[in-house]
Amino acid sequence: IARAAAFADYDVLILDEPTTCLTQKDTENLFDIIRKIKKEGFMKGVVILMLSQILIKVLGLIYRMYLTNRQGFGDKGNAIYSSGFQIYALLLTISSIGIPNAVSKLVSERVAIGDHKGAHKIFKIAIVTFGTIGFICSMFLYTQAGRIANLWLQIPEAEMSLVSLSPSIFFVTLICVIRGYFNGRQCVKVTANSQTIEQTFKTLLTIIIVEVIAIVSGTDTTIMASGANLATTVSSVLCFAYLYMYYFSVKKDIAREVKNTVNYKYKSISKIILEILSVSIPMSLTPVLATINKNIDSMTVVRGLKNFMTESAAKAQYGILSGKVDTLVTLPMSFNVAFITALVPAVSSARATGNIENVTKRIEFSLLVTILIGLPCTVGMIIFANPILELLFPNQVSGGFILQISALSITFIVLEQTISGVLQGIGKSMIPAIALGIGVIVKLILNLILIPINPEIFILGGTAGAAIATMICHLIAVLIDLNVMNKNIKLKISIKDYFIKPIIATIIMGIGSLFIYNTLIGIISKKMCTIISMAIAIILYVILVFLLKIFSEDNIFMIPYGQKIYKILRNIGIYRKDANA
Repeated sequence: IARAAAFADYDVLILDEPTTCLTQKDTENLFDIIRKIKKEGFMKGVVILMLSQILIKVLGLIYRMYLTNRQGFGDKGNAIYSSGFQIYALLLTISSIGIPNAVSKLVSERVAIGDHKGAHKIFKIAIVTFGTIGFICSMFLYTQAGRIANLWLQIPEAEMSLVSLSPSIFFVTLICVIRGYFNGRQCVKVTANSQTIEQTFKTLLTIIIVEVIAIVSGTDTTIMASGANLATTVSSVLCFAYLYMYYFSVKKDIAREVKNTVNYKYKSISKIILEILSVSIPMSLTPVLATINKNIDSMTVVRGLKNFMTESAAKAQYGILSGKVDTLVTLPMSFNVAFITALVPAVSSARATGNIENVTKRIEFSLLVTILIGLPCTVGMIIFANPILELLFPNQVSGGFILQISALSITFIVLEQTISGVLQGIGKSMIPAIALGIGVIVKLILNLILIPINPEIFILGGTAGAAIATMICHLIAVLIDLNVMNKNIKLKISIKDYFIKPIIATIIMGIGSLFIYNTLIGIISKKMCTIISMAIAIILYVILVFLLKIFSEDNIFMIPYGQKIYKILRNIGIYRKDANA
């Protein structure tokens, strides 16, 4: 059965020693088991990545909390740190971000038909190609740091941060290729482990380096911000070392697979490079535009705010948006990015073997989970914006209203992530880029109009204007992506299960958690009120998801240990024996 499961995307069952005849009923039972194994296998990969992403985001939140609350850093330090990091992220995106999904897609298609030699050739050529691109981008950032900081950002203090980050681009590019290769081989735990290692070192090194610099320099904000970014470079080097050692440890197994390959079709190096670029460039465009989206804020917020406040206050406002608010708003993406990482190669592999039913089921399930993630996170951050900031950033509590406005983007951001992954998996990689490109243009226009307006005159002016512009940007992108996806894939989307029931669960969760918070506020400390109310909100929401039967029977079986979960739900009367979907 385990061997057969590896071939479950095919219409034939390969047995090593077919000496026993199987009846039709035996065969049907066997394939039923195989389908359940494959469903849970997909979700186990998702869960591994999800747990990794949650840990990564928590660690990221920890060092953001440390930096924001650190004397001498605060919102101003966040402005210097984030402005430099956004330029680095843009160059990194150009050189590498499309690589994991592109390499994963191409490798998974080769592996699905047994062509391990072709898959490994793609990997080797990608390493050389993108390593070269990454090196060029690193050198550009190193040599042009002063010009970028002074002319583009108008934050001269960011120059040292840009220099500190420059070597990281080269190493992260190599990391992305290796991760893409192992994702394509359905070995997602390698990506999960490497991401966890990288973020763990980044968190520890950020705190250590900044503390040392604070002692030596007397809390010089500029040098502290540069040290925080230096931690990013060191952690990327350590992550690359881990991935290299892992690849070396499985090199013999890979060589054996390459030797025993089937369906190999020779392609020249130039043709493979063009094939990789033809996939990676469209896939890169979406993250490039997402990074440009952030850079629009880094280049327009301080400029616009200086119309009605001092430069120092404007930098602090940008620090609130880029440091605290963006960190919290992107937190739900850690749950959802796991689906995208696993979904692209899974869809590509299933399409390569003609298993359309498997494609649609995985897409439908991923969309449902995305909605179930986005809605409660949006409502939760709107309701508890100020308590969350007071809990996490007690020394820098401002920004509650900006967080509430920014939270409106969460559901659209995660939906855009999932639908983009679907479109990439079915070969429509340019659509997400075009959709987000239109959204980014709208955001730039809105930023230039809204940010220079004093919030005392118009409530959505100033920094809030940048937040509302981001929400509209992602809304436009989602609507365009959704329209194209509906034209290319026939999905069974129930309005009741995908929208009405999740909204009902979210409303009840919000009312219930707010009631708990208001009840406890005069009895225990405000911080404990926030923690307890949010914990109860999560528990209540999960219970409501099952009580309202938002998940079908087939959905539950896609969850790891889904059969056991379904048995419990059936025993307590939520699902009946005759329950259908």
